[in-house]
Amino acid sequence: MAQQVKAVIARAKGAPVEVTTIVVPDPGPGEAVVKIQACGVCHTDLHYREGGINDEFPFLLGHEAAGVVESVGEGVTEVEPGDFVVLNWRAVCGQCRACRRGRAQYCFNTHNAKQKMTLLDGTELSPALGIGAFAEKTLVAAGQCTKVDPAVSPAVAGLLGCGVMAGIGAAINTGGVGRGDSVAVIGCGGVGGAAVMGSRLAGASKIIAVDIDDRKLETARRLGATHTVNSRSTDPVEAIRELTGGNGADVVVEAVGRPETYKQAFYARDLAGTVVLVGVPTPEMTLELPLLDVFGRGGALKSSWYGDCLPSRDFPMLIDLHLQGRLDLGAFVTETIELDAVEQAFERMHQGDVLRSVVVL
Repeated sequence: MAQQVKAVIARAKGAPVEVTTIVVPDPGPGEAVVKIQACGVCHTDLHYREGGINDEFPFLLGHEAAGVVESVGEGVTEVEPGDFVVLNWRAVCGQCRACRRGRAQYCFNTHNAKQKMTLLDGTELSPALGIGAFAEKTLVAAGQCTKVDPAVSPAVAGLLGCGVMAGIGAAINTGGVGRGDSVAVIGCGGVGGAAVMGSRLAGASKIIAVDIDDRKLETARRLGATHTVNSRSTDPVEAIRELTGGNGADVVVEAVGRPETYKQAFYARDLAGTVVLVGVPTPEMTLELPLLDVFGRGGALKSSWYGDCLPSRDFPMLIDLHLQGRLDLGAFVTETIELDAVEQAFERMHQGDVLRSVVVL
């Protein structure tokens, strides 16, 4: 039978979020109901609330989540009730041209639950990134559930569902950071901080963190940065070049998503170096670069979508590294909160006071 649970929704553009009761249907074919244990408050949720994604209100917010599978629908073989899972928004199809070529991390046909969760009056909800996990329970496609070691804290595990995976993957999967490389990370919030941590994990010899907030730069040092640059008072391109023998960094990760910072990343990389854009721009932003500079500098300009991750491969590996003490994912959890504190968490995030607030249920 359908269940009524508490959840956080955004009813209208820019309006404060609210806790209300929603209806979660029984799982249909290929679907699963997951009892949520923890869900991070990500900037993407704020984008949804502000209408920056689309206007399909009301939204059921939350997507960086971990929990336990409660029930599954017909034909589900990936998971079963009782499994501890991290939710992901890239449920690969296995059939598209990317999947058939063995590049499932680029799947062009990822899918979500077919049924809709609703308000009590029957109004259909749009779940953030097809997940909607600021809720006691949520309905997802079974392929959005990735089994991991249940020994990990749910508050830590859920962060792999978006921001932390995006940053680590931008460095390792997309940027290909390797032993001895020099790396610069522009923008040191949750995603940028994770790129710093990923670069350290990959063996980078020099990791330069760039931000306008000294608090974030100090956090970046704790996560593995060897040098920091406050770009409010220092030209970051000149600083990065000075720290890399006048050459620029082998890999520059842009975790802001603005034309100004992308240009900084472009000119702060070494010849034949790599720029990775993982910061999310807004629709009206445009970029202008001299085409001769693009040609003459060689290298690669890449975009990183979800850290080019394959959840079934990357989530269990990173959780194992965390449990071995080799990857401190807990460093990203600034505070744990209840469902009714999400609006306040948005404000603290906007002020730069937290890496991640995590709703714990």
